[in-house]
Amino acid sequence: MQAPSGRRPIVIAAGGTGGHFIPAEALAHALAARGHAIALMTDRRAGARDHGIFAQGPQFVLPGAGIAGRGPARAARAALALARGTMQARAILRRLDAAAVVGFGGYPSVPPLLGARLLGARRPLIVLHEGNAVLGQANAMLSRFADGIATSFPQVARLPAGARTTLTGMPVRDAIAALRDRPYTPPEGDIRLLVWGGSLGARVFSDIVPDAIGRLPASLRARLRITQQARAADADRVRARYAALGIPAEIAPFFADVAALLGAAHLVIGRAGGSSVAELTDAGRPAILVPLPIAASDEQGANAQSLAAAGAAWMIRQPDFTAPSLAARLESLLSDPAALARAAAAARTLGRPDAARLLADLVEGLLHRPPDPAYPTAAHTAAPAATTESTP
Repeated sequence: MQAPSGRRPIVIAAGGTGGHFIPAEALAHALAARGHAIALMTDRRAGARDHGIFAQGPQFVLPGAGIAGRGPARAARAALALARGTMQARAILRRLDAAAVVGFGGYPSVPPLLGARLLGARRPLIVLHEGNAVLGQANAMLSRFADGIATSFPQVARLPAGARTTLTGMPVRDAIAALRDRPYTPPEGDIRLLVWGGSLGARVFSDIVPDAIGRLPASLRARLRITQQARAADADRVRARYAALGIPAEIAPFFADVAALLGAAHLVIGRAGGSSVAELTDAGRPAILVPLPIAASDEQGANAQSLAAAGAAWMIRQPDFTAPSLAARLESLLSDPAALARAAAAARTLGRPDAARLLADLVEGLLHRPPDPAYPTAAHTAAPAATTESTP
C-alpha cells in the first residue's frame, strides 16, 4: 500500500483512552497533510474508527492485553493474546511494507511495535511517543529498540541509557492549540471554575469540590460559575449541592466543546494526565492538580510536580485533597487574581501547541536519516514493489 506520491505507509499504533488517541489523531492529520498514507493498528477496546482521519485508511484491530494480569490464569491469557496480536501485526506490516510504526504508549501499542521488531533487517522504523514525565511500562519495554523517542516533558524518568530522545510536546486538538492566541484574563467579576478528571469525571471531585465550595465566604461563592465533569451516577447530587448553595453550575459526564470551556476558565481543578497537562499549558491556564493515586509509576504525580515546580499549577495529593484543604487553597487563589495570572503565564511558557508538527518532523527526519549499519531498518533499505492492503 502506498500513498499517491509513492511513499510507503506510516502505521500509527494507539488505543484505549483519549490520552493516547488524541495525539495519535493529531499526528495522523499532520502526516496526511504532507502526503503520507496512514494506517491504524489498535486494540479491541478502542475498536475501529468509523469517522475522522483514521476512517480514511486501513485499520487493524489486534488482540492484546496488559502484561500484568491479576492472577496466573489471567496473566497467561494476556500473554497469549499479546503473542497472537504480535504475530498478526508482523504479517500485516510485511504486507503493508510500512515505512514506520509510531506507538503512543499503553499496551495496545505493544503488538504492532513488537511485530515490527520481529521483521528483522526489513523492519519499519520504530518511533515512540511518551506523554508523561515518567516512561510508561509499555514504552519502557519497547524503548530498548526504538529508533527515536518523542517526549512531552524536558525530563523523563526511566529512559534507558543512550535513548534517542526529542522533545516535541504532546499533540492536542487544533481547537486547544488555537487557545495559544487567547490571553488569560484574571477574574474581576464572575469567576469561572472548570472541574474535569478522567474519561467521565473522577468521583473524588464530586465528593470534595462541592463541599469545599460550600466552605468559601459568601462573597466568593456569589461570584462563582462552575462547570464540572461528573459521572452520571454522581451528577444529580452534585447539581443539587450547587443549587442549594445558589451557585450556577453545569454538570455533565461529557462536554463536547472542551476548548471553549478551557478558554473561558479562570481556574481548573483536575487530574494530571499527559493530555490534560498539555491542554492546560498550551492554553496557558492555571490549575489545581490532583494526580491519580493508583498509577503504578506515579506518572501523574511527576507531571503535576513538573508544572508546580515551574509555578504553573498547585499539586494536592489525593490523601490531602479534602474539603477543608481545598477550600483554603481556593479562598487564597480566588482572592489573588495576580497569583492566577502568574501561574497562567508560567503555564504558557511550558506549552508546545506545535507538537504535532514537531512530531511529524521527527518521523520524517528519522526516515531520511542515513542508515546505522548495526541497526538496519526497512526505512533505510531498498523496498520491493508494494501491494494494496484493505481493511480485513
